[in-house]
Amino acid sequence: MKILIATLSLLLSVELAASQCNDFTNQTMRKLRSDKTINLCEFKDKPLLLVNTASNCNFTPQFKGLEQLHKKYKDRGLVVIGFPSDDFFQEEDNEQDTAQVCFINYGVTFTMMAPISVIGSDAHPIFQHLNNKTSQPKWNFYKYLVSKDRKKITKFNSKVKPEDTKLNSAIEQSL
Repeated sequence: MKILIATLSLLLSVELAASQCNDFTNQTMRKLRSDKTINLCEFKDKPLLLVNTASNCNFTPQFKGLEQLHKKYKDRGLVVIGFPSDDFFQEEDNEQDTAQVCFINYGVTFTMMAPISVIGSDAHPIFQHLNNKTSQPKWNFYKYLVSKDRKKITKFNSKVKPEDTKLNSAIEQSL
């Protein structure tokens, strides 16, 4: 009975957060290799680092640096979220393999979503917004730093590594 009440309470708090969030992050999405979904409004009033990822790319080792950013800044409020995408034909064919690359090969503990499209007319609404406010990614591992109030979006291309001073300075300012 206690578990049921706790579960209902959690669901209500997530619904309440989503109902109080009227920006582009009001999207419920499935997590990678999971039946669980989250509404990104759960992270209201926290800066977001949104990254389109791929498992078979020269930039895939950036998962290590993204994990370091996550560990370094999560207690200060930064939320790192990865969005696997096969738009550049470098993602695994099934989620199990994608999950292995992220979680086993690179030890990712930050939130990873189920694969989506990030470019063109098929882009997920999150990326439609990011693309309209900045520009669409030209390759994997584009990073979008979204301010707490969701009004400022700073884009970093694939060549900007997670340990880059410009990215870290921008994160520090967003906290």
